[in-house]
Amino acid sequence: MASDVLDQSDIDALLNAASAPAPIVEAPPTQIFSRARRDRDKIEIRPYDFKRPERISKDQMRALEMLHETFARNFGASLSGYLRTIVEVRVSQAAQMTYQEFISSLPNPTSFNLVRCPPLEGQVCLEVSPLVIYPIIDRLLGGSNKDLFVPQRPMTMIETKLLQKILTRGLVALSEAWQGIRKIEFALGEMESNPQLVQIVPPNEVVVVIGFEVRLTNRAGPMTLCIPYNAIEPLIEDLSAQSWFVTGKAKGGSGTAERIAGGLSSARVELDATLATTTISMSELRQLEIGDLIVTNRPANSPAVLGVEGKPKFLASLGQLRGNRALRIQRPVAPNERVETGSGGSS
Repeated sequence: MASDVLDQSDIDALLNAASAPAPIVEAPPTQIFSRARRDRDKIEIRPYDFKRPERISKDQMRALEMLHETFARNFGASLSGYLRTIVEVRVSQAAQMTYQEFISSLPNPTSFNLVRCPPLEGQVCLEVSPLVIYPIIDRLLGGSNKDLFVPQRPMTMIETKLLQKILTRGLVALSEAWQGIRKIEFALGEMESNPQLVQIVPPNEVVVVIGFEVRLTNRAGPMTLCIPYNAIEPLIEDLSAQSWFVTGKAKGGSGTAERIAGGLSSARVELDATLATTTISMSELRQLEIGDLIVTNRPANSPAVLGVEGKPKFLASLGQLRGNRALRIQRPVAPNERVETGSGGSS
């Protein structure tokens, strides 16, 4: 049986091993599996938290932010005209988080509104703070927002009806902002004061939260739009910054031209026909009587000048059609053409 006591040679061997430098062991190379062959040194490796997945890229988030900046400008302009005061709406944040985190950040009570978005599946929600609601309602009812008290209670039926008119205008502006991506008809659904009672997606589902700041004269408050990822997943590839600009230009060019042409086609304009012009003095004007003739230097067979909103556009001949005075257009007036209508004295 071997002894458990170390002799001097064993002790010296242990001391020598402890003082010797540790051997260098080369670490195995990092392996990155990808379908495309890429340089390992140029790949950025970032930590990923599976509890808070980021399913939307930075470019797509930037495109969403720019899209809702357009909504903020249009909504602010619409509210300014409706309330007859200056209303500023701007984007304050754009982030993605879980639905549970979004709900936990909202006050209670508040105005939590569900919004249908056909043809997309699911619903989005629009939360408006009481700090925004009550100054707007006070303005609608003739108040000045001076020394306004913001109550901490659910809204009454009358306040809800007034708020629905405001939200309807906002959803119209939101539909216009999304027009460049896809035609979406946002429509107001149920309204709730306690956001904890509304569960449109599972708590761990990723949502995009767009925060706004609404400023009305000396009052300001937040407004938040929550878009679940599963609602915009069919459009996610179209939300990169480059494709969004290209799509917006391609669709906006033809669509805008058609809308302008359609609007102009029904517009009413004033026409006037000028046969001739001349100048007389004020005393001659005062002495005019029935039967007097005003002589011009323009021949009687000269064409009349047909004007549109006071601008000469056509030369036309004077005639009669079915008992009514009529003009037959001869030719258009060139943009830089000088049209003479004659001048002379009077008799």
